[in-house]
Amino acid sequence: MSETKSHRYKVAVIGGGTGLPVILRGLKRIDADITAVVTVADDGGSSGAIRDYIDVVPPGDIRNCMVALSDADELLLDVFQYRFNTDDDFLAGHAIGNLLIAALKEMRGSLTESLDILSNYMKVQGQILPAATEPLVLHALFEDGTIAVGESKIARHRKKIQQVLVTTMQGEPAIHATPHVVEAIEQADLIVLGPGSLYSSILPNLMIEEIGQAIKRTQAEVVYICNIMTQLGETEQFSDADHVRVLHEHLGQAFIDTVLVNIAEVPQDYIDNQPNEEYLLQVRHDFEGMRKLGCRVISNSFLSMKNGGAYHDTELVVEELRHLMETIKLNRRLKHQAAQV
Repeated sequence: MSETKSHRYKVAVIGGGTGLPVILRGLKRIDADITAVVTVADDGGSSGAIRDYIDVVPPGDIRNCMVALSDADELLLDVFQYRFNTDDDFLAGHAIGNLLIAALKEMRGSLTESLDILSNYMKVQGQILPAATEPLVLHALFEDGTIAVGESKIARHRKKIQQVLVTTMQGEPAIHATPHVVEAIEQADLIVLGPGSLYSSILPNLMIEEIGQAIKRTQAEVVYICNIMTQLGETEQFSDADHVRVLHEHLGQAFIDTVLVNIAEVPQDYIDNQPNEEYLLQVRHDFEGMRKLGCRVISNSFLSMKNGGAYHDTELVVEELRHLMETIKLNRRLKHQAAQV
């Protein structure tokens, strides 16, 4: 495509958990072609139960991403997200959207086709791709030499993690990504990692061989949105540079170009009385450490205290991402003009 022609930004967002939908919801409001690459190593809750009984990837994160990118009626979205009460016996804890994804996969046989059908019905503005077409198992090797198997079990050990890897349910190395995932990474102008659990939401995607290799060779700007708070059993006492260092070590090379860091102080009363036991303290800052790791740092007051938790301010984060994309586009235009001289 000619550099003189304008085109929509291509953005690939990689992760899982609650952080991914937050960023997708904001990106939907700007002029971008969005691809969400979603982890398939979740083995807890409704997703884990469905994964164990039906041949389908855990659907929970996919469901939340669909809602984030959907332009469907609010009532439909509420129904899609509805989770049955704990006294509903067999259906207890299951979200209707999870059951729909599983049902379509069973009906059609193809996960990709099922998600295309459901995305069209839900008026999804973008592409949602599971990282792999089959459920994967997350393994953590701790520094004391012990190993934990299963995403939901790792944090319980409260041990320092040395490395994580993913395998198929049969124990084979996870090699292949879902069709079009590698293509989306290679064609992206911007790749966004996080925010989300470092070891259980972001790295499970990158540890799939085809995805890791695509990330290492991409020409896109790779942005990491660093978590605001540490996580119990995963990143206790971590600085922002520690997060980046772990990412680089797992792929064997420096690949993060830019890191978004919140510098607003989390209120002490929230830290002292946290409703969510997963979080501990605010992530420490080590800007010099990140510069040594080869990263550009963009710091801002990204903090938003809402819904009883410390979250990223979606509008401020997306504004920074939009500015990065405009900078990329400008640099390409200048490079093209220089080549014509």
